[in-house]
Amino acid sequence: MEDIKILVIDDEKNILESIKMVLTYENYKVETASSGLDGIDLFKVLNPDIVLLDVKMPGFNGIEVLKNLKELNQFSEVIMISGHSGIEEAVEAAKLGAFDFLEKPIARDKLILTVRNAAEKINLLKENFTLKTISESKYQLVGESPPMLELRQTVAKVAKTNSTILITGESGTGKELIARQIYMFSSRNKKKFVQVNCAAIPDELIESELFGHEKGSFTGAYEKKIGKFDNAHNGTIFLDEVGDLSLKAQAKVLRVLEEGEIQRVGSAEIRKIDVRVIAATNKDLKEEIKKSTFREDLYFRLNVVPVHSPPLRARREDIPYLVEHFVNYFSEENNFRKKKFSPRVIELFKQYDWKGNVRELRNLVERLLIMSPASVVREHDLPANMRVEDKKAAFSFVDIKLWKEFKHKSEKLFLEEKLKQFNFNIARTAREIQLPRSNLYKKIEASGIIIPGSSETDEESLHSDG
Repeated sequence: MEDIKILVIDDEKNILESIKMVLTYENYKVETASSGLDGIDLFKVLNPDIVLLDVKMPGFNGIEVLKNLKELNQFSEVIMISGHSGIEEAVEAAKLGAFDFLEKPIARDKLILTVRNAAEKINLLKENFTLKTISESKYQLVGESPPMLELRQTVAKVAKTNSTILITGESGTGKELIARQIYMFSSRNKKKFVQVNCAAIPDELIESELFGHEKGSFTGAYEKKIGKFDNAHNGTIFLDEVGDLSLKAQAKVLRVLEEGEIQRVGSAEIRKIDVRVIAATNKDLKEEIKKSTFREDLYFRLNVVPVHSPPLRARREDIPYLVEHFVNYFSEENNFRKKKFSPRVIELFKQYDWKGNVRELRNLVERLLIMSPASVVREHDLPANMRVEDKKAAFSFVDIKLWKEFKHKSEKLFLEEKLKQFNFNIARTAREIQLPRSNLYKKIEASGIIIPGSSETDEESLHSDG
């Protein structure tokens, strides 16, 4: 109990000394005050977990002190002490939030037991607060890049509404995090958040999973089933990978959005439902509409407020923030020793092509925290494909027979590394390597180098003379 701080407030010196002696022997940290006003002042400094407070004191009595302490910190547990126990005082103290009531002379065993019970309650509250903090941290949107600042502004705007949201973005960019952020800041955050991975449920079961079924409605339906939409009533349902829904299931989702109605498989009953729908997909739904695999009317119903989850390559400057966030999260969750990532490793992370986006980075940070023996993660701890020396070794001269082939491969490798270094900004890369921008464009095209977001205009190029 070394981490529990206790304050004893009593005008009798012998009471203060005896209580402090008993509780110090039990490994509590104990401070004392001999008046109500002194006790309030010391409370402000110490912010103790538990207070033992005498009811009858000259000047500021115990009930008045209790009111002040609860205003300062309602989570501190206050145990009242009285030599003249009265039912009225006990009732008033209980109404004000007192934990328990001890009578003088205080029995040692009763004192220890009461304080121990209060300490257990305090520790449970601290544990719940820590778990809540870890849980909230898990779904935090991390980063200070322009795309992330814009995303957080969008989330703040749409969260308070009941509008249907469609989140688009590549796999691993954090679409679920965005959905949970919208839910957490919404007026429905006291109700359920029900998540459905549409891609993970077989077509023949998706309707039953979403809308439920009646007993005997199909082979294997041995009992009545409540669907996900029913479970999410008055709350939020998150349809992840909505582009994988069958056309039949799409028709039923459309009915929910248009009429607020659901119908269980095998039932004639139509039931009203109140649920907010957040959907997400890594597919291009407009292309799916052209292929007749996704309903256009459902697309327009889902896409009331479009939210895009940016890929990691579009926000490389967020990588140091993300690494720090994952280190803190995994250290708290798994009781790992916190480790630092060297500046060289962070730089390599910025240059790496994260095909799995933030999810890939998150998994790698967790693996390195477990596997790296030292307190600082360095380049030699990284997977072989991320280490620069291994990349250079992979560029074998033995396999190259012609000068032209060597020149082509070495030039491509050089340009790829420089483009990554300058975040694929063509104008800046051209300036740094002292090559005319028009020549750089030609070399990029000839080498077959893919520039992320290449369809977008290089804004700096418009204002640069090369």
